[in-house]
Amino acid sequence: MRTVSNSNAAVLWLTGLSGAGKSTIAQGVHQRLHAMGVPTELLDGDAVRSLLPTGFSRAERDLHIRRVGFLASRLEYHGVTVICALISPYAESRAWVREHCQRFVEIHVSTPIGECERRDVKGLYAAARRGEITSFTGVDDPYEPPVAPELTIDTSIVPLSVAVERVLSAWPRVASLEARRVG
Repeated sequence: MRTVSNSNAAVLWLTGLSGAGKSTIAQGVHQRLHAMGVPTELLDGDAVRSLLPTGFSRAERDLHIRRVGFLASRLEYHGVTVICALISPYAESRAWVREHCQRFVEIHVSTPIGECERRDVKGLYAAARRGEITSFTGVDDPYEPPVAPELTIDTSIVPLSVAVERVLSAWPRVASLEARRVG
């Protein structure tokens, strides 16, 4: 059983394919929350992986997601709103993180794979399709889309500024802070 702190903090969890726009949206949300004076932390999957390396097998990906999720839950408990941008391809791993957070907002960045491949400046999709990279999500490793996310955003049709606003609106505390700022 979770202990609930008196904080209004939340974990905003952006999930989707590589190149979907998760990190870009997360950075925009982080900047806006910071400007509003909300204690925030941005945890990007690639940045965390560079500090705590793991491989790309299912077990290693689960471990990575749970590490980030645990860290996010602890920060949230202490009043920090955490924006997480991770592919997090497996529903079971995301459910584990949700269970350990007090206020978990799942945001599915549902950009189609064709658009993600078009944006891929590192050539990872092409390398995966040639067999040079294995266990690449969306090519030879599955991505299990969220069944009932709090928010779905397709960045091939939604501009960044609108995507950031939608994420901020998905968290009631932000909406009330914005109303106070404007009013």
